[in-house]
Amino acid sequence: KQWYQRRVAITAGGRTLIGFLRSLDQFANLLLTQTIERIHVRDKYGDIDRGVFLIRGENVVLCGEVDFQNSQFKNLIQVSQEEILTIQAEELKEKEEKQKILKKAFQERGVPYYSIDSMADDAF
Repeated sequence: KQWYQRRVAITAGGRTLIGFLRSLDQFANLLLTQTIERIHVRDKYGDIDRGVFLIRGENVVLCGEVDFQNSQFKNLIQVSQEEILTIQAEELKEKEEKQKILKKAFQERGVPYYSIDSMADDAF
C-alpha cells in the first residue's frame, strides 16, 4: 500500500519534489514517478511537472508522506508555473540586493561578512 501513495522529498539544494516512490535502496537513492517540483514563495506555490526523477541518497534531506488535507496547505494560493518562477526570480533578486547592502556595511566596519548561503555550501 505504501508504494501507491505520494511522497515528498526535500533535497540538500532546497528543492521540494512530490511523486510516487518506486524505489529506495540502502544508500537512500530515491526513484520518484509522476513527480512535480513544488516551489513555495511567501503565500503562493506553483507546481512544475518533472516526470521520473532519481535523487541520489547524498542529496536527500527528508522523505515522507504528503498530507494534502492538512490545514497549512489550505492557506496557500496556487499559481501558474510561469507566475511562480517570476515571483521566485524577483524574491531572489531582492535577497541578493539585501546581501550586497549587508556586505558593504560589514566591510565599512572592517568585519568579514559571510552569507548564510555561502556557509551552507561548505556543510557537505
